[in-house]
Amino acid sequence: MLTTCSFRSCSGKEEQGVVDLVSADLEDVAQKCGLSYKALVALRRVLLAQFSAFPCNGADLYEELKTSTAILSTGIGSLDKLLDAGLYTGEVTEIVGGPGSGKTQVCLCVAANVAYGLQQNVVYIDSNGGLTASRILQLLQARTPDEEEQAGALQRIQVVRAFDIFQMLDVLQDFRGAMSQQVSSASVTVKVVVVDSVTAVVSPLLGGQQREGLALMMQLARELKTLARDLGMAVVVTNHMTRDRDSGELRPALGRSWSFVPSTRILLDIDEGAGASGSQRRACLTKSPRLPTGFQEMVDLGTWAPPEQSPASQGDQI
Repeated sequence: MLTTCSFRSCSGKEEQGVVDLVSADLEDVAQKCGLSYKALVALRRVLLAQFSAFPCNGADLYEELKTSTAILSTGIGSLDKLLDAGLYTGEVTEIVGGPGSGKTQVCLCVAANVAYGLQQNVVYIDSNGGLTASRILQLLQARTPDEEEQAGALQRIQVVRAFDIFQMLDVLQDFRGAMSQQVSSASVTVKVVVVDSVTAVVSPLLGGQQREGLALMMQLARELKTLARDLGMAVVVTNHMTRDRDSGELRPALGRSWSFVPSTRILLDIDEGAGASGSQRRACLTKSPRLPTGFQEMVDLGTWAPPEQSPASQGDQI
């Protein structure tokens, strides 16, 4: 094990640490520490190889992206258009909207499509009690009359309920540990993690004198990004709308700090012509790493397009 040593540079300043060692005059260090110059050169090479950040060109980054990213259809064709073909593994996608805007319905469509159409496992973390097996079953029944296929898809959707931030963090950390072990054995099949909703567990912690609220929110953000980037999953979260105290305008909840967490953000709004009881929703792209923001699509939450009508429904590699 390498231990830290102290030495004085030519300027007389006492130096200590890896950076100081690799940037110092090795002949001077050899004299001061009683080590051979050859040994110090070898040590510096090892330290540079292990800890230095080396540049990477765009072509290498693109090749890495092609081999590590998959696109998963939401099961709703018009929504896939806004997402540039679907959900991307390695990213956090946020569905934001007011009460009754259809956020949970979108999450259910995603879970059903991945479990049935893609034959992959889904982890659905429910923090507001909006998930029921009967709602997912209705979606599956609209796709296939085969009860065995319906049951198989339901078994691929793992539901966990977490009604406060500490339960949520425990669930995510346990899941990350379990998935890390499965990745090492090449048996991982979970492609999507749904969190409906982050607002339900974070909002009670923000504001007032609860100073730890922001820290807990960012810890949650780190857990979600780790699942997405390190374990190659598509993470979908829902967020509520709140009214700005100064301007009175509606905006996504959780503030500016959270706005940097999702790579893509879709705003759902009730279509004025359909009313709250209708299935038509207006979806607007407000944040995206690939498409210009401001694009809108009408989304019918009462339909679930068959695979051949949904782009990248088989999780095509990009």
